[in-house]
Amino acid sequence: MKNLKNLSFILAGALSISLLSCQENGNSSNNNPTAEADPFAISTEKMKIKVDTLYTDFENPWGMTWLPDGRMLVTERKGEILIFENDVYTGEKISNMPTVKEVNQAGLLDIALHPNYESNGWLYLSYSREEGDGEVLVISRAKLNGNALTDLEEIFVNGPTWKGGRHFGNRIIFDNDGYLYFSNGDKGSRPQNAQELNNDHGKIHRINDDGSIPSDNPFVDKDGANASIWTYGNRNPQGMIYDSENDRIWSVEHGPKGGDELNLIKKGKNYGWPEVTYGIDYDGSIISEETQKEGVEDPVTYWVPSIATCGMTLVTSDKYPAWKGNILVAGLAGQQIARVELDGTEYVTEETLLQDIGRVRQVSQSPDGYIYAVTEATGLMIKLIPQD
Repeated sequence: MKNLKNLSFILAGALSISLLSCQENGNSSNNNPTAEADPFAISTEKMKIKVDTLYTDFENPWGMTWLPDGRMLVTERKGEILIFENDVYTGEKISNMPTVKEVNQAGLLDIALHPNYESNGWLYLSYSREEGDGEVLVISRAKLNGNALTDLEEIFVNGPTWKGGRHFGNRIIFDNDGYLYFSNGDKGSRPQNAQELNNDHGKIHRINDDGSIPSDNPFVDKDGANASIWTYGNRNPQGMIYDSENDRIWSVEHGPKGGDELNLIKKGKNYGWPEVTYGIDYDGSIISEETQKEGVEDPVTYWVPSIATCGMTLVTSDKYPAWKGNILVAGLAGQQIARVELDGTEYVTEETLLQDIGRVRQVSQSPDGYIYAVTEATGLMIKLIPQD
């Protein structure tokens, strides 16, 4: 295996990929590498890091997770799961995969382990498959026997069927009580999907780990409402994390042209799409005159212009003491990672990291406390190494 360390910086130039402050807050950061002994060490506003490039051949990576034995699994949208060990691609992929329909934004998306994986062995996947003349988003679980999936079962199929592969979301998380939450985009349809409770699209859902519905979900007893719904009015949430210490769910979702949102997810709440938005349509026309409305949750922060928010992680690791408690948000169109500082649930400020690294699809914190990210276009897996 050839040594790919720091290749992203060699290709793009250390200065062009250095860490920049967020344009919105107007602060400036030191854009120059500062460690004399290592030309790839970079100063951010609060700490120095080095970026190690571990892999360069992704097409459309989406989700990532780590097995208890230390191996990392990364999904590719076309329907593959690549296996990494000690930060190196093993050349192996998971076999016996379900049939995936890849079209536009649809395909194999997220991957997550059950909180009790070591005792029950359940691995969860989200993906689109063909149904009728369209596609459905499926949440499935399976087990691993060596590198092969076994015991694959669909536990939730989102409806109705939709054609075109647009706005599929998706992320999967578990909370402290073992409930599974997953996001599902509005399929590019407005206004009917996100605001109506009789379909699964434009929502965040809460289910039991076997796909059954918890009895205390907010719309269980509402006539005509789908019982799995936890929140609605969500346009296309491609990032979601659980803060286990504070029992909070955070999500980011794509706006149209402008209006990406960071939201604190609360039971039964309406997040407004498309009745409330900070964005406009792609042709420049107005979607809604309202940015706030009674009965609609305000975003904690939003991005205009859009950075095309995607995966996200909460920094809890002691390896990044100056970033602890921050949320890192992947940006596709922005080709960056946004570091968002919070005071509890209130927005404080933001810094743009790794400008022009590529279309960042996911950023994750590993069990041993390091931060990884994967990109489209440039096809990278990177690891952020704290520097003294």
